[in-house]
Amino acid sequence: MNGLAPSFRISKTSRFPAHPIAGLAGTSFKHEHLPVILGDGPKDGFFEVHAENYMGAGGPPHDALARIRRDFPVSLHGVCMSIGGPRPLDKVHLGRFKALVDRYEPALVSEHLAWSTHDTTFYNDLLPLPYTPATVSRVANHIDEMQETIGRPILIENPSTYVLFAESTMSETDFIGALVQRTGCGLLLDVNNVFVSATNHGYSALSYLADFPLAHVGEIHLAGHAEQADDEGDLLLIDSHDGPVADAVWKLFDIVIGRCGPLPTLIEWDSAIPEWPVLKAEAAAAQAILDHHADSHHLLGKAHAAG
Repeated sequence: MNGLAPSFRISKTSRFPAHPIAGLAGTSFKHEHLPVILGDGPKDGFFEVHAENYMGAGGPPHDALARIRRDFPVSLHGVCMSIGGPRPLDKVHLGRFKALVDRYEPALVSEHLAWSTHDTTFYNDLLPLPYTPATVSRVANHIDEMQETIGRPILIENPSTYVLFAESTMSETDFIGALVQRTGCGLLLDVNNVFVSATNHGYSALSYLADFPLAHVGEIHLAGHAEQADDEGDLLLIDSHDGPVADAVWKLFDIVIGRCGPLPTLIEWDSAIPEWPVLKAEAAAAQAILDHHADSHHLLGKAHAAG
């Protein structure tokens, strides 16, 4: 797109309320939590769903999501578009994704900077990319196609990585910045992924964040990770989404929000699902940090105005 942000025109009658999402903390939506969520008093926060879980035409999944969407903003998160893959995007899958966007009018739409398909093989992993100008061009073309198809910009999520490519000629942050400039997309900053990758590869998470194009971040993810050992016995972190957010990730999140101000923030918890109060408490901890920095940015804004 020659470095110019695309313009999208959305002119349709909404089927759901346009709930605000700015400055809110949310959680992954799990169907087993639906009854307690609907009976849990004030309707605050938001929920994120994986698009691929709702690509059937109807049934209980859509009934549950429709009930949630009436009362809450929803973030639609794609995990199988294979936007970094070498082959063209799957037109059928992209069409189903567009149908979901049209059907539920999500407040945010996102995809991973990864690939997961090769020819007719589908991998149950989000695989990393070599960071080169040629890869920028391919991924940018896929982002352009996705954005043009659904009629709105998307957020691209930074990956958690366990290997690096010898042929990479760009840093991950420069690669992501180039995608923003080429396509006008926004970014989903997964702070846990930053910590996982930095630990695995031995670089500074703070240095990574200093180079990250934070001005383009539209959503943040927080999650738990697991500790393992690699073949040499060194520490290896896995982005497992099966436990609470680690203290070190909370600290990084506090730094990011201090720089950016309050952004929609999601607690991801996708396996070993806890009872709703546990997940709700994680979101409440994120909301406390968002609210603290909202007050700080409000006071700073007043001080600038007075000056």
